[in-house]
Amino acid sequence: MKYVRYEHQGKTAYGILSGEQIEELSGNFIGAEPSKTGSTVALSDVKLLYPVEAPKVLCVGLNYQSHLNGRPTPAKPEIFYKPPTALQNPGDPIELPSDSKDVHFEAELVVVMGKTAKNVSAADAAGYIFGYTCGNDVSERNWQNGSQGDKPDVQWWRAKGSDTFGPLGPAVETELDVPNKRITCRLNGEVKQTQMLSDLIFPPAKIIEFVTQFITLEPGDVIYTGTPGRTSPMKAGDKVEVEIEGIGVLENPVAAG
Repeated sequence: MKYVRYEHQGKTAYGILSGEQIEELSGNFIGAEPSKTGSTVALSDVKLLYPVEAPKVLCVGLNYQSHLNGRPTPAKPEIFYKPPTALQNPGDPIELPSDSKDVHFEAELVVVMGKTAKNVSAADAAGYIFGYTCGNDVSERNWQNGSQGDKPDVQWWRAKGSDTFGPLGPAVETELDVPNKRITCRLNGEVKQTQMLSDLIFPPAKIIEFVTQFITLEPGDVIYTGTPGRTSPMKAGDKVEVEIEGIGVLENPVAAG
């Protein structure tokens, strides 16, 4: 089942996406059991928003062998944060900060938490996941690691967390056979990344097991699970698409900030 958050006639609402129609819900689908209002609206008539207003946005680095580029395989999930203000709607622009030099896409599977989780085992983790969506962990490599010769920042606060650096959506799919699905990233229609999700070094259950030893995850928290392969720069005027089989396509233009 696919859930969405959307704007229609000046109102923000939640709904169930069925083909090209949305069935409106009485409230947020996370942490509650909203009922259908009986109203429907065409997908073409709404503005899709990022589907979850996340209390926390966690991210995993170095989670595919194809992305390690000679670096050792991590012994544990390597976690960092994005601020919730980095989230961006499907269709809205990734804005390049004026002094950025090397901004890359990173196509990622995103976990959406459905229950409060503390000290959860990998065996039990599936029961705490609400569903999955597409994400783009936009990253400014010069600030992150000095790719253009400048001294990198001590923390990734702006390299990973600048406004609009976390596109999310278009929908949350609650029943996704993760290992048997493929993630693909296209830049201006050209495939730049593609990988089976079974190739994650740490699958969602292992990430949740590790994280909840230290941090309580709450309903609506999201976890970007890492990007495969190589990434490359984006420029104003580009269009980037993240597609995950069974979820859909997250599309964003790129614009000068």
